[in-house]
Amino acid sequence: MKRIEMAEQLALKAHEGQVRKLSGEPYIVHPIAVANILKEAGFPEDVIIAGYLHDTIEDTDLDFIDIEKAFGKNVTDLVRENTEDKSKTWPERKQHTVEAIRTAPLEVKALIIADKLDNFESLKESFEQDGDDIWNKFKGDKQKQSWYYRSVAANALEGLDQEEIPEFFYTYKKMVDRFFV
Repeated sequence: MKRIEMAEQLALKAHEGQVRKLSGEPYIVHPIAVANILKEAGFPEDVIIAGYLHDTIEDTDLDFIDIEKAFGKNVTDLVRENTEDKSKTWPERKQHTVEAIRTAPLEVKALIIADKLDNFESLKESFEQDGDDIWNKFKGDKQKQSWYYRSVAANALEGLDQEEIPEFFYTYKKMVDRFFV
């Protein structure tokens, strides 16, 4: 079995029984979507694998040792860069991401933006169905969510040359700018 298929199978098993907060659909659709965004943008295998596994540390019984044994240090480091410290408050975790993405290498930025893009698409769909009631499902209200998504979008472009910025970064930024007016 190829490494990418192994990562998908591991994510399927790890997230089994979990559902997404807003849509209620099986959680695995999110890691699959993130990996597909990275794959379509032409990122290397390790980045795609990290896309499948990016939420396993926060949301499942897997740990960094499990990921390193199966996929190596590079994948583990990519996942680590996208993993929030759940012992911190929502504002502390989000501020860390906003600051970290500014100076992160392209592969880390891509993993974070692919994750945020898929999350934002889910948020937008839920908003179209439920309106402002969706903000009750978040720790951060609409104003805080706006700050977070806009800050991530702006900082993701920092330090990159125009020609190396993947198109999905711009898609994410446009969606965020249009939604939070």
